[in-house]
Amino acid sequence: MDGLTETNLRALAGARSFERGLGYLDAVTGVQIGDGWISATVHGTERYGAELSQDGPEGMTGTCDCPYGQEGNFCKHLVALGLTVLARKDDLPRRRRTARKRARSLDAWLSGLSRDELLALVRDQVAEDRHLRRRLELRAASATGEPAEVRALVRELLDIGPFARYGYVEYADARAYADQAGQAVSMIRQLTGSDRAADAIDLAWEAMNLLARAADRVDDSDGRLGDIGADLADAHRAACRAAPPDPEALAHRLADRALDDAADLIDIDPLDYEDLLGAPGMRVLRERAVEAWRANRTGWAEKDLMRRLAKAGRDTDTVIAVHAADLAPNGHTHLVIARELEAAGRPGEALEWAERGIRDVREQERGLAAVDTALVDHLCDRYTEADRLTDAVALRRDHFAARRSLLTYRQLRTAARTAGRWPTEREDALALLRADAGRSGRRGGSVLVDVLLDDQDIDAAWQAAADTGAHDDQWLTLADRSRTARPADALTVYRRLAEPLTGQTGNTVYERLVGLLLSMRDCHHRLGTPDAFTAYAADLRAAHTRKRNLMRLMDEHGL
Repeated sequence: MDGLTETNLRALAGARSFERGLGYLDAVTGVQIGDGWISATVHGTERYGAELSQDGPEGMTGTCDCPYGQEGNFCKHLVALGLTVLARKDDLPRRRRTARKRARSLDAWLSGLSRDELLALVRDQVAEDRHLRRRLELRAASATGEPAEVRALVRELLDIGPFARYGYVEYADARAYADQAGQAVSMIRQLTGSDRAADAIDLAWEAMNLLARAADRVDDSDGRLGDIGADLADAHRAACRAAPPDPEALAHRLADRALDDAADLIDIDPLDYEDLLGAPGMRVLRERAVEAWRANRTGWAEKDLMRRLAKAGRDTDTVIAVHAADLAPNGHTHLVIARELEAAGRPGEALEWAERGIRDVREQERGLAAVDTALVDHLCDRYTEADRLTDAVALRRDHFAARRSLLTYRQLRTAARTAGRWPTEREDALALLRADAGRSGRRGGSVLVDVLLDDQDIDAAWQAAADTGAHDDQWLTLADRSRTARPADALTVYRRLAEPLTGQTGNTVYERLVGLLLSMRDCHHRLGTPDAFTAYAADLRAAHTRKRNLMRLMDEHGL
């Protein structure tokens, strides 16, 4: 297994599980090595079966039947197994060669047995292994059973009854139910392989409906039922290709499912059946889609089916009509339409839709404060490409006025600089922010401080923070950027931020506190008062000498 390295084990497990796995190295027994897999028993709270395998070009994977492993995680038991094998890595190639040799020998031996000898062997194994017996019973029923018998077995496999408590399958039982439901998929595939594809088509359809109903009463947090649903859909398509049904009847069935909002567990795309539907079936499918959409133009399923069929037919006008019938108030749908038109080589119409989106949003109660920012970005990009720089600045200005943030300020600055109009636009933008800060009191200046910092106007940012207030991160940034020019002011900030940390514990707190102390020491050095800092640090040590990790950090930095 090329992927079996300590680095890969650590990456797959994460630091916590990897470290815990180190404590289980003596708990690994019964290591078995095959060609591409390694398994063993790991003794923890209980005995757990762990297996590592080489999963093709993607690398190594692992499974374990401990609770954490059953949730799909790479657990400490898998780490212990991998490290145990790595400790004997010199012997690994030989054991893999031996495993391949055993496999070839087994195949040769089985090939040399007579029919009666093989039957006797299988019967012995069936008697000893009830899981094997069940799988073979189902395979036999698929190959030889009457349709009613096979249908009854599939219904039984998809019945949640044996796993449900009070009518609901809890998470702890969901995996067992999913494993059983997976056997139903195998039966349907086997029907197709036994030249009974017509029966498999109807049974797959019924199974999808049964699984969809069952899903509402199963805690499928791991998504296993979704995987089984996808497998059922694949099995249905395979059966249809093996025994093509009537195209028009198939089209009606596919339309029914595509238009059923409750059938989202099993996503069947009618276009996957286009070769089977042919012209007659596709005509019926389109008729059903149009009929449904006209009856409910805002329904998600109706819109989705219409849109997919129109895109497949390169019918851009229909795609636009579907979107236009249900426009989002924030302009997002206008943007989708504009992008569709651009992709179709119709840039003029695309620009009209983007501009219409901005106009429509302006008419809403919140105006551009509620706009999809991506629409503003799109339209400004198109204005810039067309050298309509004044229009781009105007839109950025209006967006900033409606949604005053550091991001919209930066976007306005970029557009205005491109147009050579930034000084004037900056003064107007700052005036808006200062007015906001004045109305909101000392809590309203944070955006003003942010934009002044972003402009590298440190003195103005410091004054704004003093006048209208700032949060601690902004004060820290101001102090860091002003330490050279205004060490006394910066020192005041550092001491204020350090004071509450001295009453807290934890390594993260200590690291922050030591960082502030280093900045304070630098300020005292610039002010020519190093003795004052020495006295401060000594007092801090005396008051917190029992915080060993803090003392260690201070020692490391010479504080």
